[in-house]
Amino acid sequence: MRTFLRRATRLLSLLLAVVVLLIAAAVVQLELSLQRVPAFTDYIGRPAPSRANGTNWLLVGSDSRSGLSAEQQRELVTGGAEDAAGSRTDTVMLLHIPAGSGAPTLVSFPRDSLVPIKGHGPDKLNAAYSYGGPTLLSRTVEEVTGLRIDHYLEIGLGGFAGVVDAVGGVRMCLPQPINDPKIDLELASGCQQLTGAQALGFVRTRAFARGDLERAEHQRAFLSALVNKATSREVLLNPVSSVPMIWGLASSVSVSDYDRLDDLARLGHRVSGAGGELVTVTVPTGGGMDMPGLGEVLFWDKGRSEALFAALKQDRPIPPEAVTAVR
Repeated sequence: MRTFLRRATRLLSLLLAVVVLLIAAAVVQLELSLQRVPAFTDYIGRPAPSRANGTNWLLVGSDSRSGLSAEQQRELVTGGAEDAAGSRTDTVMLLHIPAGSGAPTLVSFPRDSLVPIKGHGPDKLNAAYSYGGPTLLSRTVEEVTGLRIDHYLEIGLGGFAGVVDAVGGVRMCLPQPINDPKIDLELASGCQQLTGAQALGFVRTRAFARGDLERAEHQRAFLSALVNKATSREVLLNPVSSVPMIWGLASSVSVSDYDRLDDLARLGHRVSGAGGELVTVTVPTGGGMDMPGLGEVLFWDKGRSEALFAALKQDRPIPPEAVTAVR
């Protein structure tokens, strides 16, 4: 009996050691699969870091077709590389994680916002990425908000659709139908499960009366729904869903040179810990106009946008009067 127990103990110890090694190898592989980009640069006047006042992530959705086959481009209706000469951003958001236990704040930056871009003068916000990639985009956001960006996360078109499909789609309830022939998107009103391709169309379309502003609202609503689904027991406790999601996300995102897997883990923990109850807002705007050489641009409401950024900088709740809408 003692001999049997000793053998069983040794076997169990060996199995545990193998499991630990496999987990360690998986973590290392995930770390290596992250794509890293130079996202930050030091410059005179850059906001100082202050973890005591929370942490800021710059979340970017690019129109990159990198890694997509011609068939995938047709399926996702992305257009080919000739339709996206130069890299651009479809989505720019700032996620503020408070130092305490409060809910994170997700701020949408309309991509048509007219902002000063270092070395290029006033232009649309998404032009900063075209001119200088993540580095110039992050600097532009820092300069116009006064906030220090601590982390950077970017995902392309195919990666976004792949994550949605990995979690089995995301349920959205639409108050009205959406029809955008430019990207072959047709969604009925009511509640429905969006596939990766449909979700990509939903967050990209601007076929609304308020164009970019309404699209920003849809992007925030969808991101909240995706976070809820990805962190649900249905997904996390099902390896058929969770494993492809984790591997797909790690291989599809780009982070800054300074970001590591544990930074992403902390991000996921804080956002999921909020139960999806993000404070979601758009930078307050004060109208727009058609400018020669730039097209339709949006102007920020100076007083309300400054109040929004001051609250985030001081890690305080957003005052209702500082935003167009608080959800």
